[in-house]
Amino acid sequence: MAPNTPPLLEAHYGVPMAGAVLNAINTRLDANTVAFILEHAESKLLIADREFSAVVKPALQSLGRDIAVIDIDDALAEGGELLGETDYEALLAEGDPDRPIAMPDDEWRALSLCYTSGTTGDPKGVVYHHRGAYLNAIGNALVFGLNRHSVYLWTLPMFHCNGWTYTWAVTAVGGTHVCLRKVDPAAIFPLIRDQGVTHMCGAPIVLNMLVHAPVNMRQTFDHTVEVATGGAAPPSAVIEGMERMGFHVTHLYGLTESYGPAAYCAWQDEWDGLDLQPRAERMARQGVPYPTLPALSVRDPETMAPVPDDGETIGEIMLRGHTIMRGYLKNPEASAAAFRGGWYHTGDLGVMHGDGYIEVKDRSKDIIITGGENVSSLEIEETLFRHPEVMEAAVVARPDDKWGETPCAFVTLKPGMEGRVSGDDIIAFCRAHMAHFKCPKTVVFGPLPKTSTGKIQKYVLREQAKKM
Repeated sequence: MAPNTPPLLEAHYGVPMAGAVLNAINTRLDANTVAFILEHAESKLLIADREFSAVVKPALQSLGRDIAVIDIDDALAEGGELLGETDYEALLAEGDPDRPIAMPDDEWRALSLCYTSGTTGDPKGVVYHHRGAYLNAIGNALVFGLNRHSVYLWTLPMFHCNGWTYTWAVTAVGGTHVCLRKVDPAAIFPLIRDQGVTHMCGAPIVLNMLVHAPVNMRQTFDHTVEVATGGAAPPSAVIEGMERMGFHVTHLYGLTESYGPAAYCAWQDEWDGLDLQPRAERMARQGVPYPTLPALSVRDPETMAPVPDDGETIGEIMLRGHTIMRGYLKNPEASAAAFRGGWYHTGDLGVMHGDGYIEVKDRSKDIIITGGENVSSLEIEETLFRHPEVMEAAVVARPDDKWGETPCAFVTLKPGMEGRVSGDDIIAFCRAHMAHFKCPKTVVFGPLPKTSTGKIQKYVLREQAKKM
């Protein structure tokens, strides 16, 4: 349990080389969840940064069994106490440099364990194998253009899908890792300039943070920085803002169960001639499968038939190949459901375009059915992000006696804009930019609830919308 520091990066090599299974724990979790993970994974040893001792200590106390603890005593850590029997550097000093590396006797053996955020119920343990991690790392190098001159800044948590397997990809090409304990624009911009950062990754919330960083915090640099982002589609307004600052954004698509990225928005030369806004709209598509993923499809989840590539017919996005998890630890029912019909079911709804690019329209539970019409919450959010005073937005369904459901928008305004923009202003803006039946009927202002990985908790917003 550590931030993006050298010990966690080293663990991505040292732990499997010792023949063990790595479980990088989300540092934003509470003590009860950490205790559940340690118990569920049957963990034998915990290496923990002292900054997280306030969570680790009660987690260990509630575990009900002994577990070996090694402290990471980082001089840059803020507070905390030492809980372990020894510290990380002393542990390394005990090692035998002549001991042979424990290579797996089977490439399908478990390499690491990644727990989903568990927004409902207990988190599920996703089991990665050596073959999948190797292939996805190579896929990252190919798609993101990594080479021995690459300098990769760790703005993506290494605990998240093992850093989308970039922990291994950057090393595979002989690139340079630049570690960062906390995602802070005040540190990111100087590092890009001073360390010559060429590549970085992050969820759209990280891009949003950089776009809205105070002017006095930003630094100029004389090279283009490649940025890969995943999760929900980054609004085109955010992509535009990043490009203006010298970043080139590549949109990736994937899940914990697919080792992170599984598809990417491959650039087309004809997009060069488009204006910034339509170009950003193309870039927000999820795109085509990684070269290391054999099959990606949009299918009817009931019949399993592929949907037509008309860019309109909605189906479920499904994946198949070696870069998909072995399954969920100790959960055969969930594993069987996820792989029914011979495909991994993502739960994401999307369309297939005529050029072979997929586009995510919504999570299956986030689609809004109003007056019998399916409305994508992501489409409404894309419009909301184009409002000049909107910083964050999320849209969910609100029960309605007449229409069944109507879109309800939860909006965070930019600093200083509170009270200057009304709900009617937001609705009028949407009506000027999209079909009226798709526009939100209700607007709520305030901060948005987020998971420990920074994803907006729409299930919380749905409960709020029900009570309004």
